Amino acid sequence: MALRRALATCALLAGAWAAHAQDAAPPHHDAHGFFNPTGAAAARPLSDIVRWKLDAWRDGLPPPPQAPTPVVEPALALLRANTAPIRTVGAQAAHVAVPSATWIGHATVLVQCGGLNVLTDPVFSERASPVPFAGPVRAQPPGISMADLPAIDVVVISHNHYDHLDLNSVRELNARSHGHTLFLVPLGLKAWFARQGITNVIELDWWDRHRVAGVEFELVPVQHWSARGLDDRNQTLWGGWAVFAPDLRWYFSGDTGYSRLFTQTRERLASHLRDGYLFDVALLAIGAYEPRWFMSAQHMNPAEAVQAHKDLAARRSIGIHWGTFALTDEALDQPPRDLAAARAQQGVPEQDFFVLPIGGTWWPAGPPAAAKQ
Repeated sequence: MALRRALATCALLAGAWAAHAQDAAPPHHDAHGFFNPTGAAAARPLSDIVRWKLDAWRDGLPPPPQAPTPVVEPALALLRANTAPIRTVGAQAAHVAVPSATWIGHATVLVQCGGLNVLTDPVFSERASPVPFAGPVRAQPPGISMADLPAIDVVVISHNHYDHLDLNSVRELNARSHGHTLFLVPLGLKAWFARQGITNVIELDWWDRHRVAGVEFELVPVQHWSARGLDDRNQTLWGGWAVFAPDLRWYFSGDTGYSRLFTQTRERLASHLRDGYLFDVALLAIGAYEPRWFMSAQHMNPAEAVQAHKDLAARRSIGIHWGTFALTDEALDQPPRDLAAARAQQGVPEQDFFVLPIGGTWWPAGPPAAAKQ
């Protein structure tokens, strides 16, 4: 009798544990890979890809741009002066870095915050492709060359597509810092970096956090997908980044379709709200959105990006992921025009959601005082 009661108790405990484990399972991954909790199938089947490409060929898409993507000379001296002095022992008291964001091209932005130099999705190669002789080619060089970058402390990666995770770029960044640059990546990508000889890597799940010199980096959910080949679809995670430094709170979308996840992010991170704003600036993708029947689940259009700006409670937003690689059916220079129309329709002032020229820098507090002397 005692044995039967013990076995029954074990069975009940096992059942309760299994139910708890099922309840506690993440809503976005299981033993088979990662998926969108929104239910969106962002990765399209081969038949849809063929249909899209045939339609584009028939209709002569994308059309040529009406004007080249604006480019300016980067403020290299200002950017270097902003963080270089605090890297010298004893100099921090005499110099306070100020925040900035410089658009290098596509989804690559140099963000200076908390005395750190941070790069988002660094792509400096001529093509966004697994091979150097084919695939989307740059419309113009990076706004800052790899050689001219200041010392990079942290690189954040949103996902593993070739226009966001470029092998040559991450190898060179690792080599130029002798392994001191920290790479923050979504789940599953640490092993890929290790195969490239890059070991200063921390991988995170959605809502995981990592602090670097007082700056908090948090991987947040977005609606997208991942793959670098034919047999690894959705085997690594994707995400956006919420970064909280003493002098700048900022968001980086990576690639994403519009979804409720923006509102969920604002609600989850509400403790960081100040004066009604969660982020001082959001770096939001506004390009690669046509045709909508194919792209809507994986890439926002500018109207959706404006809504995301509102959902995230961002004080300012900068449109990125346009004007560099011709990836989809809209003209290379169409996103800013559609952004202007969306701002007008949704009552958002231009100064609240704008674009930079490649190489251009946004200084929310003005350039560093040391550099202006």
